[in-house]
Amino acid sequence: MRKYIARFVLLFTTIFIVGCANVEDASIMSEKTESDEVTTVHTNENDGEKSISTDESTGEETVQESINDLFEGYTLIEVDGGELSGHREPNVVVDIGYGDREYWAFTNEYGQLVRVVADKIILQDEENEPVLPSGRYYPDEAKVPGVEREDLDEGHIIADSLGGVSNAYNITPQNSTLNRHGDQAYMEDAIRKAGGATNFEAIITYPNTETQIPSSYQYTYTINGNTIVDIFENVDPDKVNASLNLTGNTSTDSSNLNTNGDLSRVDTNGDGKVTIKEAKEAGFSMPITSDHWLYPYMYDADQDGMVGE
Repeated sequence: MRKYIARFVLLFTTIFIVGCANVEDASIMSEKTESDEVTTVHTNENDGEKSISTDESTGEETVQESINDLFEGYTLIEVDGGELSGHREPNVVVDIGYGDREYWAFTNEYGQLVRVVADKIILQDEENEPVLPSGRYYPDEAKVPGVEREDLDEGHIIADSLGGVSNAYNITPQNSTLNRHGDQAYMEDAIRKAGGATNFEAIITYPNTETQIPSSYQYTYTINGNTIVDIFENVDPDKVNASLNLTGNTSTDSSNLNTNGDLSRVDTNGDGKVTIKEAKEAGFSMPITSDHWLYPYMYDADQDGMVGE
């Protein structure tokens, strides 16, 4: 009889110990679950902000941490992409990218457009975007003071073909020849041919604080892994070339002419085109004129019959 009683006591003790352990584990799991539900981290991919929010039951306020310092010192405002007013607010930042593109334009305290940046330039998609027959998103561009001059265009900092809008935060009065056939056109064409660009930045300079007509532009961007810096004045390149006596039919030094016309000796990357750098490395002096055999393989930005002037 005592044997059976001892076995019963042992069995009861074992059950009691296991039961207590289960209760303790359940309590720990409950505490862990409650702790996990207090704080949640959300990342908003659209505005680049990370917010750390707490359970409403705790009564704690939501904390937001910006991961983008671009806007410090500027007020973010929204402006319709087709707004024709030439007025700009001072010290603001505006998204001038069409659709979901994020191209940020900044003004200074005088309302002058001084900087435009974009992590990625995304080309216009005419098959999926409402593009007009003219190739533009909007029928007209903002009337920034100065564009009424006959020699100035409503020049985009980021062209329609590169996904830019047409309000005053993307338009400056720009020399017509420069805009249509000069360095501005060359820069835009290079980005289009590359299928886009990254790390884009435009710096716009003015002669004084009273005008909205820039004196010069500096563009920095990366295409095909190469960082390019284009700096040019807001002037007629043809007139500049004429003043330097570069618009005549000047021939390249005959000692540098490759009469065999062996393109492979100059076109080092084999793309069928010759850059100024490739021509110089092959021993050719600049400029390359229209009567030179290399000319058809090179890009004449201002169509004046010379490359590399």
